[in-house]
This record gives sequence, structure tokens and C-alpha cells, in this order.
Amino acid sequence: MIGVRIKSLRIKKGYSINELSEKAEVSKSYLSYIERGIQENPSLQVLSRIARTLDANLEDLLEENKEEITDLSKLDEEWVSLVKEAIRQGITKEDFAYYLEFIKFKKMNGGTFSEG
Repeated sequence: MIGVRIKSLRIKKGYSINELSEKAEVSKSYLSYIERGIQENPSLQVLSRIARTLDANLEDLLEENKEEITDLSKLDEEWVSLVKEAIRQGITKEDFAYYLEFIKFKKMNGGTFSEG
């Protein structure tokens, strides 16, 4: 989620939400909506100003799970169980990659999929 990444970068930078709002020239309420996930699709112009202010780039804000799962020991037990079950069921890495691509495709197309 973009908002989580922005908030994380903001905190690492030591900025309050007010400071980031002023420096990036984005209203505090709009920035708060982004961070809380209420506004999920801010414009690239707004994201660019926020990224620049945080000494980041757009990719840092847009790439999901870039730094959120760098330490696999932090995965919760449910994820570990799912992976173990997939392995037990014979799902290969290639199968898993295919499923991920399929899910990304569905999300990009509004979550709908029709056979036809």
C-alpha cells in the first residue's frame, strides 16, 4: 500500500505529517488520507512531490513489498504455513510465479475475469 510506504519513509526521515505536508506542498488532510489508505490512487504529480521531499523516487513508493519483507524471519506463521502446504501439495516455483502473475493481472483489470 502506497500510504504505508509513505508513512514509513516519512518517519524514517523524522518528519511529522505537518512537516511533510508543508515541504511537499500537499494538504495535510490529503496526505493523511493517503497514509491511512482512504485515498489509494493519488496523482503522479502528488506522489512525485512527496517522493522528492522524502529523498526517494516514485519506484520506492509504488513498488509493493520492496522493503516490507526483506527479512524472511519476520513472516508471520500463517504465511509460513501456506508456503509449506503449497510445497507439500507439489506446487512448483513456476506454478507459484504463474499464480502471482495471474493475481496481478486480475487486480489490474478490476478483479474480474471472464472465460470466453
